[in-house]
Amino acid sequence: MAQLSFLKGRAAMILSLCLIVQGSLFYGFSRSETLPSYRPLDGFPKQLGEWRMIQQGVMEQEVKDVLRADDYITREYAASPEKVANLFVAFFKSQRAGQTPHSPKNCLPGSGWVWTIADTIPVTVPGRAAPMEINRYLVSKGESRSMVLYWYQSRDRVVASEYKAAAFVAWDAIRYNRTDTALVRVVVPVVEGHDDVATQTGVEFIQAFFATLRQFFPA
Repeated sequence: MAQLSFLKGRAAMILSLCLIVQGSLFYGFSRSETLPSYRPLDGFPKQLGEWRMIQQGVMEQEVKDVLRADDYITREYAASPEKVANLFVAFFKSQRAGQTPHSPKNCLPGSGWVWTIADTIPVTVPGRAAPMEINRYLVSKGESRSMVLYWYQSRDRVVASEYKAAAFVAWDAIRYNRTDTALVRVVVPVVEGHDDVATQTGVEFIQAFFATLRQFFPA
């Protein structure tokens, strides 16, 4: 009974949140949205401290059509042969026409990846007084294992929860007349079952690029 009550409460929360977001976006349609300017992501540095780009990724057109991002980058960086990480950033100028980030928690299982860990971790980055909370997602496919770290970013706000990110969209639409956001994702391969090492590599990479990436998003 307790579990049933929890599920009902969770469903009610999600439904209420959806109604709030829909109402906010409907309200926004009555006025022209302010589309903020941003720096094209293809100008993102190929060298970030000890990290350097080793591969530029290319997204297939059918994936682009599903993603519907206004700008994106997908790259492989390395600080050493043992420290390699993939960076994916998708930026959306507006979410009022149905252009919204796709959660890795939904996309990765759809691609055959199975998750075994799904939690959040604090990450301290330069320029922020308090640690930011980001998602940690351990996935596997066959013999391959990867650590996925990701978050949603709007202005200088970092959010892990998909539900909170949707609520902030509604708030931004009402107060600022804008709904821009970005999905930032880092993927690190897990070698010989060392999940903690993969997590630390991802955190070090985030600490190396976060302040620079922030400069590419609208203020």
